[in-house]
Amino acid sequence: MADEVPDSVVELTGWQQELRAQFPIIAGHPDLAYLDSAATAQKPRAVLAAVQTYLTTTNANAGRGTYPWANRTTALVEETRDRVRRFLGDPVPERSAVHFTSGTTEGLRTIARDWLPGLLTDGDEIVVPVADHQANIEPWLETRRELARRGVRIGVLPMPYQQASGDYDHTALAELTGPRTRFVAVTHVHHVYGGDMNVHRIRRAVGPDAVICLDAAQSIGHLPVCVGAAADVDFVVFSGHKAMALPGSGAVWARQARGPAFTPGGWSGTPNTVGIASLAAALDWLEAAGTDRIERWTVALAARLTDGLRHLDAYEILGCRTSLAADSPVQHRQGIVTFRHRDIASGDLGFILFSHGFMVRSDHHCQGDAGERSESVRVSLHVYNTAEEIDRLLSVLASLG
Repeated sequence: MADEVPDSVVELTGWQQELRAQFPIIAGHPDLAYLDSAATAQKPRAVLAAVQTYLTTTNANAGRGTYPWANRTTALVEETRDRVRRFLGDPVPERSAVHFTSGTTEGLRTIARDWLPGLLTDGDEIVVPVADHQANIEPWLETRRELARRGVRIGVLPMPYQQASGDYDHTALAELTGPRTRFVAVTHVHHVYGGDMNVHRIRRAVGPDAVICLDAAQSIGHLPVCVGAAADVDFVVFSGHKAMALPGSGAVWARQARGPAFTPGGWSGTPNTVGIASLAAALDWLEAAGTDRIERWTVALAARLTDGLRHLDAYEILGCRTSLAADSPVQHRQGIVTFRHRDIASGDLGFILFSHGFMVRSDHHCQGDAGERSESVRVSLHVYNTAEEIDRLLSVLASLG
C-alpha cells in the first residue's frame, strides 16, 4: 500500500479525468468541491440517461400486467436481481435471494423484523457493532425488545473494538462468542473512521454456524465487494444512492445457507422500478470504471489528506493513529477522513469550508453511543474528486490556524 498510494494519483489521473467529466453536476460547478459522498454519491450521465430512457419508453408496474411495457419492467426487476448477484461475485446465484429496498436502513430493518426472530430462541445471543452507524445497531435492539414482549430473552453482546485503530478486535470477538451466538452484525467500511473493518476475519472468529450480516453502505461502489469464500457472510445490505443510483433504492442479498430462508414479510407492493433501473445502470457503470481503481484513487486521496492534516497542530484526526502518513505501511482510510479543529466548533468549520467552496458533513454522523460523541467534520471522497481539491482544502485548513 505504501508504494501504491503516491503512484496511484499519477498513474490514474487520465482515467480519473475522463470519469469526472461524466458527472454533469460536478462539471457544472467547477468552483465547488463535493466532499460528502459517504452521505450520497453524485450520478454519472449514464445513470441519468438510463432513468430518462426507462421513464420515456417503458415505465409501468412490475408483475401486474401482460402488455409489453409491464413485461419489460418485470424483466428489468428480475434482471437487476441477477445484476446484483454478479456484481457481488455470488458463487451460487441460483440459491441466493435479492430483495430491493429503499436503502441500507430499510434493508437491515427488514432482516431484523422479518427474518431474525425466526432464527432465535430463548437464551441465544447476537453481536451488535455499538460504535458503528445507528442503522446497524437499532434494528437489532428492536428485535430484542420485540422478542422480550413474546417472552423470549436474548443476549446482546457489544462488538469489541481495538482502541488504537478502531477496527474490530477479532481475538476478543472469538473469546466473546460461543455456541449460543447465532447472529453477528458487522460493517464493511466505517462511516466515520474510514477503516476497512477486515470482515474476512469475522467468520474465523465466530465459527462456521453463526449468521453474519454485512452493512456495505460505504463499500459498494467504492471498492470491490465479493461474497466468495474470502468473505463468508450471509447477508449484504447496501444503498443505491451511495453507489451512484437514485435515492430510495437499495438491496438485500441473502446467501440462503444458514438459518431459515430469507423472505420479507407482508404484502409486496409496487417496487421502485425507476430506482431499480438506476441501480442496474449504476452497477454497469461502476464495473466498467473498475471498483479496484476507484478504491486506489480514493485511498490515495485520503492518504494525501491525512498526511497533510497530521502536520497541522490545530486538528485532531479521528480513527487509526498509525495510518496518517502517506507512506504508512498499514492500511489507509477508504476515502473517508474525519477530523476536528481544536478551537473552532465543527459546525462552524463546516460553514467556513463552504464559504471556500467545500461541501463537507459536520455533525455527529449518526454514530452509535459507543462511538465518538462530539461533532466532527467528515470529508468523504469518490472518483470525481481530485488531488487539487485536497491540496486546496489543506491550504484553507492551514490558514485557519
